[in-house]
Amino acid sequence: FSPCLLQMAQRRSGSRGGDSGVKAGTKTVYTINCATPAADGIFDDAVLGEFEEYLNTHIKVNGKVNQLGEKIKVQRAENDIKITTYIQFPKRYLKYLTKRFLKKKTLRDWLRVVATNKASYELRYFNIHDNEEEDAEAAE
Repeated sequence: FSPCLLQMAQRRSGSRGGDSGVKAGTKTVYTINCATPAADGIFDDAVLGEFEEYLNTHIKVNGKVNQLGEKIKVQRAENDIKITTYIQFPKRYLKYLTKRFLKKKTLRDWLRVVATNKASYELRYFNIHDNEEEDAEAAE
């Protein structure tokens, strides 16, 4: 093969020279921290249990839901949800599912999902008070 043909084949197959996220077979632990709404009583044990169950039933593996097996484990630890994966798994998908759960519980208007580091998300409140103060200052 000439170098030009090899590059064209790589482009068609989607493989580029770079690293594409988590490699298969490595263990990755993602965390969703729900401490702030849990401290205020919005996320009690029942809602955290529902969130854990929601993730268990809605995470897709190879295009199928409810097929986690030993590849992905969802566990609750106090006010955190820990997702342990042994396959390639995008963190962004967890944010998507968390936002869907918040919308289902009609909490999406008050809570947002924020990445705190490379392997974790945190549920925080929108800064509504800051916006109200700015509106009051603008009205004066």
